[in-house]
Amino acid sequence: MHKCNLILKTATVNYPIYIDSNIMEDVGELYTPAFVGQKAVVITDSNVSKYYLKTVESSLNQGGWRIIFSHAVLAGEASKSFEQFEKLSEEILKVNIDRDTTIFALGGGVVGDLVGFLSSVLLRGIDFVQIPTSLLAQIDSSVGGKTAINSKAGKNLIGSFYQPKAVIIDVNSLKTLPKREVRAGYAEILKYGLIKDSNFFMWLQKNATKLLNLDVDILKYAINKSCAIKADIVKEDEKETKNLRALLNFGHSFGHALEYCAGFDDEKIKHGEAVAIGMIMASKLSYILNMCSCDISNIVQKHLQSLDIPIKPSFRITADEMIKAMYFDKKNKFDKITYILLKDIGSAVVKTDIDDRIVMSLLTEIIKTWD
Repeated sequence: MHKCNLILKTATVNYPIYIDSNIMEDVGELYTPAFVGQKAVVITDSNVSKYYLKTVESSLNQGGWRIIFSHAVLAGEASKSFEQFEKLSEEILKVNIDRDTTIFALGGGVVGDLVGFLSSVLLRGIDFVQIPTSLLAQIDSSVGGKTAINSKAGKNLIGSFYQPKAVIIDVNSLKTLPKREVRAGYAEILKYGLIKDSNFFMWLQKNATKLLNLDVDILKYAINKSCAIKADIVKEDEKETKNLRALLNFGHSFGHALEYCAGFDDEKIKHGEAVAIGMIMASKLSYILNMCSCDISNIVQKHLQSLDIPIKPSFRITADEMIKAMYFDKKNKFDKITYILLKDIGSAVVKTDIDDRIVMSLLTEIIKTWD
C-alpha cells in the first residue's frame, strides 16, 4: 500500500497528497467510495487517455466505484475555454450525476483546472480528485485548489478556489511525456527554490539533469519538496488574501502576458516556458530596483540554458504588447500591476508600486537581445 506523503491543511479542508511510482493502478484503493456503487466520472485528455484511462477505470471499478461517464477533451490549452466548459458541463449533467458523484481529473494542468472549476459549480459543488500526469501539474497546479479557464481578456481569469479531496501523483506517468513538456514543468520546480528555499535551489543546480532524465528518486524528492513548500503557503493564505500565496506567481505576471500574446497557443509557448522567461524578467527587475545585491537573472538564465529550456519566445513581441497584457493579470490591485520580486535566492516579496516606465525600459532592452 502506498503511504501518504503530505497532508495539505487549511482552515476549511485537509486532504492527502500521494507521491510514488506505479501508483496509478491503485487509485481505487487509495481513494475509496463512501458506499459500493458510488458514481464516478473520469475526465482526461486525448493524449493521456491512450496511456492511463483504462488503468484508472479498472482500479476505480475494483475499488467499488461505478463509472457513469468517461471523456477525453482535446489536449492543449484551447480546452480551458468557455466552449469546452459548457460542452462538458452539459454532457456530465446528462448522465444524471448527484452530489455524491466524484469527478477524477486525469491529466495535466489543463484537465485539472477545467475539472476543478467544473466540480466547483456543478450542482453547486461536487467532489473531485486530482491525478496529475505532467510535471507542471504534479508540482503546482494540482495542489492548492486554484481552478480556472481562460477568457479572451487573459489567462485563468474565470475560476474559483476549490480544493480537491485528494491528489495522487504517479511519477512514472512522466515517462510518456515529450521532453519539451518535462523541461517546461521544471520551471515551476525552480520557482520554489527561488522564492522560498535557497538550499533547494542549490540542490536543483546539482540534480536538475538527473531530474529531467526522470531519475525516480530525484523526481520523488523534487515533487515532494515542491508540494510541501506550496502546501505550507496555501495553509497560511488559502485564497490569496494576505499576499503570501501571491509569491507562488513569481515569473507569472510576465509569463501570462507572453501566453496571452501567443493566443494561448501552447505550441508557440508552453506555460512553463513562459514562466521561465518571466522569472528571468522578474529577477532582472529586482536587480535594477536594487532589491537584491547580485543579478540573479544571470544565474537563473545560465541554469535554464544549461538544461535547454528556452530563455526567449519563438514569436515576436513588443514591450508595449507585454505591458498591456500584464494589466489583465488577476493579481493586480488598484489599477497597478502586481510583481513578485526577489530580495535574494530563497526570498521573495510582492510589489505594486513600480513605475511602468521602468518596466517598459527593461522589457525593451531584454527584447532587443532576442533579435
